[in-house]
Amino acid sequence: MNRTYEIMFIVRPDVEEAELDKLIEGFSANVTNGGGEVKSVEKMGRRRLAYTVRKFNDGFYILLNVAAAGSLITEIERRLRVSEQVIKFITVRMDEEEKRLAKVKAIRDTKVKRSAQPIAAPVQAPAAAPDADAAKAEAEEEKKPVAAAPAEHVASDAPPETVSAAV
Repeated sequence: MNRTYEIMFIVRPDVEEAELDKLIEGFSANVTNGGGEVKSVEKMGRRRLAYTVRKFNDGFYILLNVAAAGSLITEIERRLRVSEQVIKFITVRMDEEEKRLAKVKAIRDTKVKRSAQPIAAPVQAPAAAPDADAAKAEAEEEKKPVAAAPAEHVASDAPPETVSAAV
């Protein structure tokens, strides 16, 4: 059963471009001869490593997307391990990740986005005459209870106890 894998490997920085292409072609040929399929090859270029690997601080990054059986992938990993030009590699199985992403996308597609819904305009009553609005506002103000007067307006001839109690 063929599954999808990403194989990323880092090649020594002192390898020539022609040797790098030959190395990539060799791994691609191993995959196709073993019954797999190379979906894509991406040379990511020379980059700095996060930490020193085999006394190298940078290297050429190559990403292979492969559809192959698990036994073929173990053989490719073995070849990557014994190759002197390859200083680091990692293989990630992507088919489970693709299934998970497809499931999440399907769930998101079933939900209706709020931004896609039309905005309903608020229903407004016909505008009344401005004089009527002013009259309503005055009537509402008259209905409000009158607040207690602040302590500053208390008569000054009152004893100090009542002034502080009012505050």
